[in-house]
Amino acid sequence: MSLGPTGQKTSAPLELIFSDVWGLAPLFSFNGFYYFVIFVDAYTKYIWYYPLVAKFDVYYIFHQFQILVERQFSLKVKSV
Repeated sequence: MSLGPTGQKTSAPLELIFSDVWGLAPLFSFNGFYYFVIFVDAYTKYIWYYPLVAKFDVYYIFHQFQILVERQFSLKVKSV
């Protein structure tokens, strides 16, 4: 069992995912990214980081992230 940063107890990967979006960066990256989103699994403490060109890309990136981790862990994301 693991405690998330807010004190929630988790007993398996993907039970609780934390996310944060950062941007508008004062300087854009070499590839033109202005925003960044991270996803953190409360149980494993794994972190996934994605650069974004626009803030509205978060929904698309989350969907891709969800497909990736659900296949990787053979579990469903329960809470974000």
